[in-house]
Parts: sequence; structure tokens; C-alpha cells
Amino acid sequence: MIDCMRALIVTVAVFISIGSVYAEPTIDSRTAKIDDVELHYLTAGYGPTVILLHGFAETSRMRRPIIPLLAEKFTVIAPDLPGIGDSSIPEKIDMLSAAKQIHELVRSLRIEKARVVGHDIGLMVAYAYAAQFPNETEKLAVMDAFLPGVPGWEAIYNAPNVWHFRFNGEYPEKLVQGRERTYFEYFWNVFAADKTHSIPEADRKAYTEVYSKPRRMRAAWAYFASWPQLAKDFAQLSQTKLTMPVLSIGGEKSLGNELAAQVKLVADNVTVVVAAQHWSLDPRGATKRND
Repeated sequence: MIDCMRALIVTVAVFISIGSVYAEPTIDSRTAKIDDVELHYLTAGYGPTVILLHGFAETSRMRRPIIPLLAEKFTVIAPDLPGIGDSSIPEKIDMLSAAKQIHELVRSLRIEKARVVGHDIGLMVAYAYAAQFPNETEKLAVMDAFLPGVPGWEAIYNAPNVWHFRFNGEYPEKLVQGRERTYFEYFWNVFAADKTHSIPEADRKAYTEVYSKPRRMRAAWAYFASWPQLAKDFAQLSQTKLTMPVLSIGGEKSLGNELAAQVKLVADNVTVVVAAQHWSLDPRGATKRND
């Protein structure tokens, strides 16, 4: 998977800047107090800023293999989303609030503009960031999920074979408690075109451990529970098209084509890459088109 992710991030790096990436700098782990939340984030490098936002069943740890590939050319910031990983649990959890808190983190670091990359539910936070702060978003890359509220979303949200979007609350929490690894295996294996090239074992153990802590699964599920309101918010925000360059990357066996169609509705300057699967997104099997 690391080789696949390295290939993918080179694709993203070519999009966000001209040139190649090289070195292996030190990755610092830091925490910042933003409003009512302690945001944990990884950072490395110097230069223009890139924000990397993780998805569900993961944390900022997912970015560790690829941070060194970007850090020679960029200042990389990879936060744990509010409520997930080593970030504290705020009173309110939703995509727009998370985007605002990450924006406040960036401003607290005296950064005025950034390139923003989001995968899975991090995609929704990334879009919320760009839509709310377009003048401070130089480029946007969204990876393998969808945009609630943008035409095409309801067919995905209501698909009869997709149960996990609404799987949250008191009794789902009791069912999953103590079985977090089994629950996550569904995502890591079923959403992979090849489960042997999905999440490495060490990462599976790490993610299971952090999501098994008290209130953590509930906090992560709050992002899913926020989607009905998020759909209303994104429907309004998408009335103003994004003008910065936007890269849409999605798995051919996941939501690559659906996401591309949505992104073309919300942005004017779009590049599309359809890759192999949700987790590794290997561009060696990808097709690229400019729209």
C-alpha cells in the first residue's frame, strides 16, 4: 500500500505544484488549542502549505508514509479531525465546524493560504474549507467519497447495499464496543479492490486502539449523523462555484466517477483521476481526464 500511496501523492504533488519531491524530514507531532478543541496535528517541511485531511477508520497516521514526499517542497499539516485520534472531542461535531477549526489552526500558525487535500469524510471537510474560505484556498484535492447536497448524492446515501452511513447511535455503539476491529475490517477489506493491498496490519492495530477509547466511536459517527444538515449547507455553498484548481481522485470500484460528476458541478477548473480502489488509489491503473 505504501508504494501505491507514494505514487498517488506524486500525482497530487504534480497537481499542487510543478516539480518533484524527494527527502525524508522529521515529522513533528503537535497540539494546538482552538476554541473548545485540542487539535493534534503532524507537521513537516517548509514552503507553501498543504493540509492533509484523513477519513473515517483512520487518523493523521495515514499520512505518515507520504508526508516526507511532500515536505521537501511544502509545509505539510496533517491534523486529526476534531473528535478523532489524539484531537479532543468538541461539543459540536460536523464538517463545517471541523473546517472552521482547522482554518483557525492554520491561521494560528500565521499561514494565509493553503492547498487542501481530503480523503473520505476528510473530503467533505476539505470542500467545506474551500467553500467557506475560497480566498485562502490555493488548490483543492478531493479523494473518493461524495458531496452531500450536490446532485447525485441521494442515490449514494440511499443505496440499499450501503448500511454504514446511518449506523450510529446507542445500540450500534453497544454492538460495536469490543468488536471495533471486526467492524473496521468491513471497511478495510470490502472497500478495497484487493484486501491484500489495503491498510497495513500495524495501522489496523493503531486505528482500532484509538477508536476503541471511550466516546471515540460516537464522536467519529457524529460526522455521518451530520449529513442531512450538511446536505442543506452544501446545497447552499455549491451555488457559488469554486474557481481554484480542483483535483478529483476516486476509485473505479468505489465513487470515482460519481465524485467527478459532482465536482464538475461545484468547480470551474477540474482535473479528474479515476484510480483502482478506495484505500490505495493506485494511479498506475488510473485514467486522467481534464474537464
